[in-house]
Amino acid sequence: MTTTQERQVTPHRTLAALAAVVHRRTGHQRVGIELHREDESATTLVIDLADNPTLRCLIDRTAETLHASADGTDGQADLSARLAADGTLTTFTILADEADAHGHALIAQDVAALLAAADAQLDVALSRLELTTAAGRGIVHGKAAACETPLHQLVLAHAASSPHAVAVNGDQPLTYAELDARSGALARELRALGTEAGGVVGVLIRRSPELIVALLAVLRAGAAYLALDPDDPSERRARLLADARARVLVTDPSLAGCAPDGVRPHCPGDAVGAPAPDPARDTTQPEDLAYVAYTSGSTGEPKGVAVTHRAVARLVSDPSWMTIRTEDVFLQLAPVSFDASTLEIWAPLANGAQLALFPAGSVDLAEIARALRERAVSVLWLTAGLFHQMVASHLDAFAGLRHVISGGDVIAPDRVRTLLAAHPHLTFTNGYGPTENTTFTTCWTSSVAPPEGASVPIGTPINGTGVVVLDEALRPVPAGVVGELYATGAGLAAGYLHRPGATAERFLPCPLPQAPRERMYRTGDLARWLPSGDLEFLGRADQQVKIQGYRIEPGAVEAELADSPLVDQAVVVAQPDGAGGKRLLAYVTLADGGLDPAAGVRLREQLARTLPSHQVPWAILVRDRFPLTRNGKVDRHALPSAARVPRNVWNDFVQPRSPLESTLVELWGSLLGIEPVGVEDDFFDLGGHSLLAVDLIETLRRRFDVELQARTLYLQPTVAELAGNLAALLPSSAASEEGTP
Repeated sequence: MTTTQERQVTPHRTLAALAAVVHRRTGHQRVGIELHREDESATTLVIDLADNPTLRCLIDRTAETLHASADGTDGQADLSARLAADGTLTTFTILADEADAHGHALIAQDVAALLAAADAQLDVALSRLELTTAAGRGIVHGKAAACETPLHQLVLAHAASSPHAVAVNGDQPLTYAELDARSGALARELRALGTEAGGVVGVLIRRSPELIVALLAVLRAGAAYLALDPDDPSERRARLLADARARVLVTDPSLAGCAPDGVRPHCPGDAVGAPAPDPARDTTQPEDLAYVAYTSGSTGEPKGVAVTHRAVARLVSDPSWMTIRTEDVFLQLAPVSFDASTLEIWAPLANGAQLALFPAGSVDLAEIARALRERAVSVLWLTAGLFHQMVASHLDAFAGLRHVISGGDVIAPDRVRTLLAAHPHLTFTNGYGPTENTTFTTCWTSSVAPPEGASVPIGTPINGTGVVVLDEALRPVPAGVVGELYATGAGLAAGYLHRPGATAERFLPCPLPQAPRERMYRTGDLARWLPSGDLEFLGRADQQVKIQGYRIEPGAVEAELADSPLVDQAVVVAQPDGAGGKRLLAYVTLADGGLDPAAGVRLREQLARTLPSHQVPWAILVRDRFPLTRNGKVDRHALPSAARVPRNVWNDFVQPRSPLESTLVELWGSLLGIEPVGVEDDFFDLGGHSLLAVDLIETLRRRFDVELQARTLYLQPTVAELAGNLAALLPSSAASEEGTP
């Protein structure tokens, strides 16, 4: 029964409503309110909403917070508010840079609507509160998908119409006719090895024309390819091949020995007996699988996303968000196991354009810039981290491009403004999408940068795609209200390979009358509709993070750590790294209750044998216990952050022996967040990765005015080796003095 006290307007009731609305419109888990009283005193209330309280609980919590802060409290405020003596809200101001009059008006309307309907919702959780009388926005569809032709047929059509056009440009150009002939021969070999329609064939080849031939051949043989990264640990590759039930691995002689037991390695041209003849007709259907791509699973087991020909055709055939011309040249730069490669490889080949291959091996900004010029690249896809670095250090390299695409993480708006100010002829696309919806779900394409203070939107749904933003009760939310993003349409994967339970958890029947028979994919991403009609990305609804462009479930790394007999509990969080991205930081309590810091080094060494490098934490810190929330769960926000951590490698520490080594040790320590760094320590063992390597090489080039290749760090990854290489490039006086020329 609702009491008179509950029904009346009180300061804590008003502030609770204000906090609820700000949370639902921003996604902030903690809302800071700078409260101004009539006597002109001010205090800041920080209200915790992370546990999704009911409205009644939130009102009580706000009252407690208000009472506790009567003498003033320090905290970061999201908004400033002034209440009248009767508890009504007189004025408020959003302190964020992106605040505008439209946003203030919507919040004011929502607070009034929530207070008016509060009595009926006191026991409703915050995420399910009806905040407004405005109608929710239903499914928004892109234009219809252009075609459902199987992927290899799209490519072969250009081999028939333009056989002499260059399809792939690596060390040597490969025409469409040559691509047709070589992939056809390999497809016959695969069929002779017993490859069946609907099966999965592994592909382990470094970036080269042979890789593209192999991918196309697998499709022509009626199977789906599983592209593997040669730099991943062998245990992980074996696990993925076993999970996909692949029996054949297409590879080359240098990697053939990497095939695990039970999987037959096959190099193109190897004897297979009599090659199987081409079938009388191609029976591939749009719903057949084209490839399998593995993503991090929360339980520690990777999940294979089963992507169909229909889904890829919807991405690359007559895309609504870009124009592809036969004279275009696309650069292939992403690892082939990363779903960005789907766009890079198949968009040009399905449209009769040219695919230029970046040399296999390490990524170097100067080499990218050189490749853009020498290969006359017109369309470039870069992960967010590489895009930011290229704009900062090689802005002139974009001059010859026509279209720049980025995504995989949040794009810094100032980088987009810098790019388009320098090259106003360019078109820029911010592409968003999970692997489960085939690379891109929405795109924001523009030649005009977002205004100051605004984020870079993720745009609107691409062709063959529908999107809707829903609350926890699966009801569409109005424009401006934060909800979870769901995707529908032709781009959806068939599900997770051999995992019907996991598929049912994420691929749901659409509850909306607009699409009663459609499936929808729950992305786990938070978003809201902007007044412009574009979507704005606001982070994750769960703990999933992006590391070097890859989706990572911290729970998967936690599960790997928990499997160790050394570990009692494990928590993994993400924090900023030195290259503008994120890195993983792990905390453990030990099974023996001890605090041995060396245990973190041993655990990190164990993980490096089973996990890809982007899933290995930068550091593993040993704690005696974890902080807990009021509900008894680990309070991840209260875990101590770390700007620098103790040295995390197992080789002996060796101090610098020259001014140049001392300079390099200082640079490495600052970039990697490690202290101390020894001159025999390996950059990558310390937690370095490709983007940090690029950052270090660029810093060394500027500081020492030398031409240094990124591959130098991969071949000579210790301070001592790098110092020796630099000393050979520097005048003797510069190398022997302070480490600066």
